[in-house]
This record gives sequence, C-alpha cells and structure tokens, in this order.
Amino acid sequence: MSIKEWPAAERPREKLLEQGASVLSDAELLAIFLRTGVAGKSAVDLARELLTRFGGLRQLLEAKRDDFNSAYGLGDAKFCQLQAVLEMARRHLKAQLIAGDLLNNPQVVGDYLQAKLRHRQREVFSVLLLDTQHRLVRYEEVFEGTLDSANVYPREILNLALKHNAASVIFAHNHPSGVAEPSQADIRLTERLRQALALVDIKVLDHLVIGAHAPVSFAERGLL
Repeated sequence: MSIKEWPAAERPREKLLEQGASVLSDAELLAIFLRTGVAGKSAVDLARELLTRFGGLRQLLEAKRDDFNSAYGLGDAKFCQLQAVLEMARRHLKAQLIAGDLLNNPQVVGDYLQAKLRHRQREVFSVLLLDTQHRLVRYEEVFEGTLDSANVYPREILNLALKHNAASVIFAHNHPSGVAEPSQADIRLTERLRQALALVDIKVLDHLVIGAHAPVSFAERGLL
C-alpha cells in the first residue's frame, strides 16, 4: 500500500503539518526527505530499511558520499540535497549565535559545535571568539590532528584572539572515538590557554568536548 492510501493522520507530511515535526519518528522524517519510495516499498519502508542499514539517522546523515550512494534508492541527487539541508541547519545555528548572548544559549552553542565537529574523522581544535556582549565574532578551526590528538599552540590562539579583538573565547574539540570525556592532556592544555589569554584580559568561558552524544562542558565540570 502506498502512503497516499494511508489514513491522513498516519501520513508523515500530514502529521507534520498538523502536529509539528517533533512528533515524527526518524523513519517518518527521512521519508519526507526521500519523497518517494522504490518499487514495492513506500518512502517510509525505504527509510526504515536505510536506518537499519546505516545504524541510525546520525550515521546516515554523516555517511560518506560513496557509502551513501551505494544504498538502493539513493544517489548523488539525494546526497546533494542532504548536504544542503545540513549546511542550512549549521548556518541557522550560527545565525542564532551571532544574534544573542552565548552564555544564555548553551544549548545552541552545543548544537552548533556538534554540527560542525561530531562527524569529523580527525581531531579538530576550534575556538569561538566573542565580543564584550558574549556575541559570536568568529568561529575558527585552528588545528587539525590525528584520530586521537591535535597539536595546539597557545601563541597562535593568542594571536588569533588579539587579531579579532576578542573579549572572551570558548574552545571546542572533538573526540572521533565518540567518547567525550576530557583527558588529562585536555585539562592541562585548557589551563595553559587560560593562563596565556589572562595575560591580555581575555577570558576563557568554556571548553566543550564533542563526542557521539551530549558535549561535555569544562565549565559545568568545574574545570575552569
């Protein structure tokens, strides 16, 4: 049975319009993105099959082009659509950061950094440069390393912060392993950076470690 033959209350698009996107399952959301199914399968059936194949929605969204295109019912057109959707989401989150006080938007900060870093296969160290009102001036990926480390040089961080006249900063880096627990090396590095920036009155507000699940905040852990 095609989706058009389903009761209206069970069709993904109708459910979204009536109840909002948050009530839809991962398969229903993906079915709306796919728009159509394939021979013998509705869009929802195909979506469920794809989620099982890739291991979940996040894994599908972060799949490499060749892996994505190898799945039945997908291809370059869908891959391009998906990348455009993901980039729009990242830009939407960035616009929210620019518009407001980041200290009052910890969820948005975490969501943005996850969108930027969680899918990266190498460790990336980044910095959010903020003005005196804690608004975003610039996001910069400063260092990229290996699967489990990235060399970070305080002098370069200091020069970057001074160049953009930052009043404060938030650091972030990802753990490609998916485990966001800060290492002792992370803690020591953050303290070195905090001390270096304090010499020029630039405050380190937080350091977020990005993994497979919720980010871990140094500030919330009492590590700053």
